[in-house]
Amino acid sequence: MSGRAPDGQSYSSFATFSDLDGNTWLLQEITTRLPGRVDPATTAYSSVADLAAALRQAAAAHGEHEKRTGQADENWPDWYAAYMVAARAGTELPT
Repeated sequence: MSGRAPDGQSYSSFATFSDLDGNTWLLQEITTRLPGRVDPATTAYSSVADLAAALRQAAAAHGEHEKRTGQADENWPDWYAAYMVAARAGTELPT
């Protein structure tokens, strides 16, 4: 069947192609990781841009956190770290 999987379910859409060297490549659409596929104890960023995006996301979320609490958070580095690790691992985010 050609085209994207009708239900859009993660792990259901595939595409294959061959490059000029004769290598065959298989691409798979993954929008949601299956349980156990991401080690929550490991946090890595693939590039400076990836880390910068994570920091911007944490900064925006932290701004909302400070609005909810009504006070400045002196321990913001700890909050950022907890947020970024949870976001990368797909676990519950701090509020």
